[in-house]
Amino acid sequence: MSLPLRSLANGLTIARAVAGLPLIMALQADAAALAWWLLLMAGLSDAADGWLARRAGGGSSWGARLDPLTDKVLIAAPLLWLAAAGTLPLWAVWLLLARELLISGWRSQAGDGGPASLAGKAKTVLQFLALLLMLWPPSWSGHQQLVVAGWWLFWPSLLLAVSSAVAYIRPLSGPHQR
Repeated sequence: MSLPLRSLANGLTIARAVAGLPLIMALQADAAALAWWLLLMAGLSDAADGWLARRAGGGSSWGARLDPLTDKVLIAAPLLWLAAAGTLPLWAVWLLLARELLISGWRSQAGDGGPASLAGKAKTVLQFLALLLMLWPPSWSGHQQLVVAGWWLFWPSLLLAVSSAVAYIRPLSGPHQR
């Protein structure tokens, strides 16, 4: 029973990684609704693969390492597009992506894949919500207000990103660590 659930969880993780390319292509082609739905489905798959892995009694070590990387790929695509469009400042996107690369490197060295902290999980949820709101299609009701709300949600997600990075790294700088 657990092997099929783990395989399904890993399949959802891979699908989420692959979704970054069609997402950025949809944004470039002004297919805002398609881009929004792709991001929503990918975000929901993140929750679903975690749920499936827990139901299986724990995910695979491969899935534990790949899952956070797929989140980075998926979030990087719309962030870079929003920076290129002038919606978000490039320095803020750079800071966020630099944090993601730093923590991904740290996690790759951790024997257990470096489980996400509560602040790291909250950051990911806030990022997805902020992106969903900032990418709200112009033809949908409430577009302007929701884009502004997403812009404002981005900043707490950036603050959580930086503070959770410090929390991940702080234990590495203790006297017994080097």
